[in-house]
Amino acid sequence: MKFDTPATTNPIDQLKVIGKPMDRIDGPMKTSGLAPYAYERHDVAPGAAYGQVVGAGIAKGRIASMDLSAARAAPGVITIVTARTAGKLGKGKLNTARLLGGPDIEHYHQAVALVVAKTFEQARAAAMLVKVTYTRTPGKFSLAEHRDSAPLAKASDPDSPSATKVGDFSGAFEAAPVQFDGTYTTPDHSHAMMEPHASTAAWQGDKLTVWTSNQMIDWGVTDLATTLGIKKADVRLVSPFIGGGFGGKLFLRADALLAALGAKAAGQPVKVALARPLIPNNTTHRPATIQRIRMGAGPDGKLTAIAHESWSGDLPDGGPETAVNQTRLLYAGAHRMTATHLAVLDLPEGNAMRAPGEAPGMMALEVAMDEMAQRLGMDPIAFRVINDTQVDPEKPERPFSQRQLIRCLSLGAERFCWARRNTQPAQVRDGRWLVGIGVASAFRNNMTMKSGARIRLDNKGMVTVETDMTDIGTGSYTVIAQTAAEMMGVPIDKVFVRLGDSAFPVSSGSGGQWGGNSSTAGVYAACMKMREAVAKKAGLVSSGAVFADGMIRVGDSAVSLAEVAGADGLVAEDFIEFGDLAKKSQQSTFGAHFVEVGVDAATGEIRVRRMLAVCAAGRILNPKSARSQVIGAMTMGVGGALMESLEVDRRHGFFVNHDLAGYEVPVHADIPHQEVIFLDETDPISSPMKAKGVGELGICGVSAAIANAIYNATGVRVRAYPVTLDKLLGGMPDVA
Repeated sequence: MKFDTPATTNPIDQLKVIGKPMDRIDGPMKTSGLAPYAYERHDVAPGAAYGQVVGAGIAKGRIASMDLSAARAAPGVITIVTARTAGKLGKGKLNTARLLGGPDIEHYHQAVALVVAKTFEQARAAAMLVKVTYTRTPGKFSLAEHRDSAPLAKASDPDSPSATKVGDFSGAFEAAPVQFDGTYTTPDHSHAMMEPHASTAAWQGDKLTVWTSNQMIDWGVTDLATTLGIKKADVRLVSPFIGGGFGGKLFLRADALLAALGAKAAGQPVKVALARPLIPNNTTHRPATIQRIRMGAGPDGKLTAIAHESWSGDLPDGGPETAVNQTRLLYAGAHRMTATHLAVLDLPEGNAMRAPGEAPGMMALEVAMDEMAQRLGMDPIAFRVINDTQVDPEKPERPFSQRQLIRCLSLGAERFCWARRNTQPAQVRDGRWLVGIGVASAFRNNMTMKSGARIRLDNKGMVTVETDMTDIGTGSYTVIAQTAAEMMGVPIDKVFVRLGDSAFPVSSGSGGQWGGNSSTAGVYAACMKMREAVAKKAGLVSSGAVFADGMIRVGDSAVSLAEVAGADGLVAEDFIEFGDLAKKSQQSTFGAHFVEVGVDAATGEIRVRRMLAVCAAGRILNPKSARSQVIGAMTMGVGGALMESLEVDRRHGFFVNHDLAGYEVPVHADIPHQEVIFLDETDPISSPMKAKGVGELGICGVSAAIANAIYNATGVRVRAYPVTLDKLLGGMPDVA
């Protein structure tokens, strides 16, 4: 099905099942421990051996020698895989560094060996006996040191250049009566998902099956086949349950490749899970940024000039953190400039983490907006409202398909009692706490991806959906079941959903906030094919058919789906392919975040007291699971604002706090009650579902709202995240 004209009234609009706050259908399996994750597939790989990854002990250089004798002689050891024994390996399209290093080392903890043994304990003990000597070479480990020499990043997409220019920014900025020029920094972040990167691999002749934890099944199959030099048709990836990904499992990683290599060498299935201390350095992370924002405005608060420049770093051939993207679209202003610079660093690979680009970009932009509002003597919300736009500021001929930013801000202000906010900082006390509230806009682009599905209908009226779409904790199983139930006119308990298997039709996968909308649109397309097949077999006209209560009805004629399916059942398959509507209209999601904080007047300790998110993201397919996604994103925003930071050892080039003891994330005691409001919105230009993504919108702007609230509470403006008490104490007001 080609989606190239805006959606009109369709079966989804019945809203009998879609749009209802249903419990997740996979919930009972997960809460009872019955959901099989990648490392737990004892049923499909009985008697599997265990592999332990050995990571490089340097960040840059070469392996001088590797002594495996003691490890080979250790109890239970079956085989040891190295770059030398693995043979010639290709490189996947989506990997920056090679997943098995040697002799060259590209980053710290790059995998250099896999020790395979009968038990996990034996593999771990033997891996510690592998003796590697290295020849180090100097590396670049500091973004700040290499900022000035960082060139413009290479544009990966003609529609997303690394630099943009509209009008005469420099002239307009110099002429502006009110000016602002500020620099902000965000640190490296870890995905820190609950389930580690893990895989179980088994060969049957030339056929490879890998049960793994991967967000994008087809990408994984393609790159694994490329790396191993085998046919794509000979590789099967299975990933029905994923214990969190946040972008860290978008691509093929070392666990899957090494499990496959280990299983081949051992002649039996092999399990590999990356030890937690290996994950931040061996896999990917959100790279640090340095961001400079300049604004010029008239006394009326209207922006006349706006510029956003960002610097980040990555390995050679890597990509930038596109932190300027939202500034190209969020606020009006005739004279504009953005630029994205990329320094070559020898740190572990930087790549996608929840809302790449907008999440760190909003951390800077939305604080700058507050600082500019202060210079203008304007209310921060009023300043944002006066600079709203209903068209793409860089391409005024292209309107937004839907844009309710002002509604989000005004409704949030009303619900959060913004009018009670003291405009003067450090004026509100609650016992020992200085209290402040802050706001930030929320913005994330809406992307769509081609997505397919297969529908089966049996003689009991049961509808089975098969697609390689994944569920990374987002509720994919449930919204897909709701879509099929709505389209086929059956209760949701008559729908069985099978996900995460490359034997199924290729879907959008989970990432970029495109998964829910795109994958359900693919199911919609397949269900339309099934509706046609049912009508044809029943001898009815499909255009006027009504599917409800397990029946197909046309006029006075009605027959059950079970009867139509018959003993052989029916199968239909299709995909949704998106046309150029996105080029004609700018598709984005919008929102507003409101936060109240308390700051201890004596110690500078920060406590988040209240949080509210208002979201405009098209039709909300399941308000319950969508709320779960948004409050999870808000929680990550708290982490980014107050505690999360991968600390770089600039001598040796690695992240020091590379485990969940040293890398701090929010816990229950850090998070207050969170309120989420979804605007009643549909976007017919987005998809037949008229939905958009929402899970990443929830993080965009949260950290800035917290930083703005801290300023309102204390009068201390911190531009370097995370906002920790040591950055506050020196500037606390006398009253503290």
